[in-house]
Amino acid sequence: MKHIYLAAKAAARKCDSRDPYELLDSIKAITRISHGFAPDGLKGFATIEHSIKYAVINGNLNEYEQRIVAGHEAAHLILHKEAILSAPARALQDFCLYTNTGQLEYEANRFLADFLVSDEMTLEAVSSNSAGYFATASSLYLPPELLAFKLYSMMQRGLPVKNPVDLRSNFLAHSKA
Repeated sequence: MKHIYLAAKAAARKCDSRDPYELLDSIKAITRISHGFAPDGLKGFATIEHSIKYAVINGNLNEYEQRIVAGHEAAHLILHKEAILSAPARALQDFCLYTNTGQLEYEANRFLADFLVSDEMTLEAVSSNSAGYFATASSLYLPPELLAFKLYSMMQRGLPVKNPVDLRSNFLAHSKA
């Protein structure tokens, strides 16, 4: 899975940012915020039509969740172009954004965690935050479950961190906007 880390690192370098919206801009994706979805329904989707990349985000989610969804959909557009193009509806739709039911969702979550915060930022937050895991996640502006993906990625690459929680991909499946 090191290729996912390398792709996230390259994406952050390319757009000179860790902002998901800037990432979508850098890959020339058209981003739309749609209020046509229920807050607890479709979180977002990514598609490619006539070589044009689209990311659509549920506008009924709060801004924090929209940012996470934007990054997740960008991850699909970067990592899963072939899967999008071969999907029956030509889109990857996320109802349960962080499900652990498939390889594509797992990979998008891994990419997002590595894109949003650098290893250095994470190590600094972990070492300087004596208040614990949830305070560390908050200081990095990450959902705690997404911090678990980041720490797991770092552990797999041999960095000196421990993950105090199980890796759970469905943490926003039932989120309320």
